[in-house]
Amino acid sequence: MTSPLPDPTSWLTDLIKTQQPMVLWPVGDVANTSAAVTAAAAPWTQAVAQMTQWQMDAMKAFWAPFLGAADQGDGIKDRRFSDEAWTKDPRYELVAKTYLAQTDLAQKALAAAPIDERSKAQWSFALRQVADALSPANTLLTNPEALQLAMETGGASLAEGMKLFTEDLAKGRISMTDEKAFEVGVNVCTTPGSVVLQNELIQLIQYTPTTENVFKRPLLIVPPCINKYYILDLQPANSFVGHAVEQGHTVFLVSWRNAGPSQEKVTWDDYLEQGVLTAIDAALKISKADKINALGFCIGGTLISSALAVLAARGESPVASLTLLTTLLDFADTGEIGLLVTKEGVAARESAIGNGGLLKGSELAQVFAALRANDLIWPYVVKGYLKGQAPPAFDLLYWNSDDTNLPGPMFCYYIRNTYLENKLREPGALTMLGEKVDLGALDIPVFVYASKEDHIVPWTSAYESTQLLRNATFVLGASGHIAGVINPPAKMKRNFWTAPDGGGTPADPNAWFEAAEKVPGSWWPTWYEWLAPHGGSEVKARTKLGSAQFAPLEEAPGSYVKQKAP
Repeated sequence: MTSPLPDPTSWLTDLIKTQQPMVLWPVGDVANTSAAVTAAAAPWTQAVAQMTQWQMDAMKAFWAPFLGAADQGDGIKDRRFSDEAWTKDPRYELVAKTYLAQTDLAQKALAAAPIDERSKAQWSFALRQVADALSPANTLLTNPEALQLAMETGGASLAEGMKLFTEDLAKGRISMTDEKAFEVGVNVCTTPGSVVLQNELIQLIQYTPTTENVFKRPLLIVPPCINKYYILDLQPANSFVGHAVEQGHTVFLVSWRNAGPSQEKVTWDDYLEQGVLTAIDAALKISKADKINALGFCIGGTLISSALAVLAARGESPVASLTLLTTLLDFADTGEIGLLVTKEGVAARESAIGNGGLLKGSELAQVFAALRANDLIWPYVVKGYLKGQAPPAFDLLYWNSDDTNLPGPMFCYYIRNTYLENKLREPGALTMLGEKVDLGALDIPVFVYASKEDHIVPWTSAYESTQLLRNATFVLGASGHIAGVINPPAKMKRNFWTAPDGGGTPADPNAWFEAAEKVPGSWWPTWYEWLAPHGGSEVKARTKLGSAQFAPLEEAPGSYVKQKAP
């Protein structure tokens, strides 16, 4: 006989009272959340009647298959239970429906809880992690697909699953792709070029032109430092770098070093000085142009915007235009990542690594995976360990598994002044390289791109950059943080939205969206068209890369991008 469902209000209250940090990283503000719930304990009892009604409705649905009423209810729409094995045996259908109803009850109980909205959102994230982990699909004894496969293969699938589990245990992470199928510089990250500068933090790559003439002003790309740059150069067909070269741009790109013991004390200012500003200076000297065009992706956009604000404070303007891809400058709403950032968590990080140390790339990877656990964690557990099916080769997931460490002081400065205190948007609130920075002082054309389904940089928050910068154009692409950006025109996939001529960038992002026009295909050609007038005159492409001062050191992709996190 099935045991009765627990009262969701009592269950949730007990969970919060444990005062265990449910969020993965940084440590969530669970103690304060618990105190708030305890202080408001009396109002919780008001929700019992409603919880009980939900419980009764759910129980009717659970027992319907055994009462000859299975055809009266809805089927299981959750993709984790989409295989017919879950419905052809009523016992497993009951298990799946019970699980889904219980998780729904828990979320409804939380929605009715008398706690502040931020605490409620934090616990919603935590509950989702627990619920995702407890899915019956993740356990052999309650997964009819895995059990059926084990019988069909005479246990061979289970033996292979144990082998895959042992291999992943040795690696310290869940495999998402066949990592042996790829090698940086061999079949991913292969656009020709040369490393023309190297220091403690970066290698600067200049790419070989493929057109007879090029724009006089080069394009400098600053990718994220929390991942390897080759998301912008995976395969020739979808290489953002390669396509920019084909458009007649002399492309320079910053390849960040994978921080190790010798970078444990590197600061945010060091990333600006030895990274962005050094790259700008070299690109100007090599190209002999009056200005460059600059592009930043994700935190790369935050870094280059900060560096340009430093230069503006010094009265310097070496950049003709700025492109920001899925970048945050205003951190008022950072989505679920922001829920994991608390005063206590940041203080703990500062105490541990703020004056020296490393933030391991594997920790960052775990956080990003937790945001989409049912896409990036549990499917690989089920297919790999329960079914014995090794993941197929996929270049994007190979890149996703290539972890990158960050210096502790740099990371702590970033997380406190952006995600926690949101100071970058305030004129003069931050001092970088001895200058008080003001993003409003950047008097250059800016192209701001965001992805509509981005779970890392909410598009409405990326849009806020248009309110901080003077002369901004905004384009919104379909899909998420990566797939929205890496969308080459030839594939004619997805779509994007752009404001009609003269539409501008009103203060309300939703007002912008209501007036925007939907365009099929890739946003890249729109960006090419926008960038071309800022490229200056056309000149004959050089046959040799670098210069006398910046002689080529090695062929692209260089050695920094190949460094693996320990």
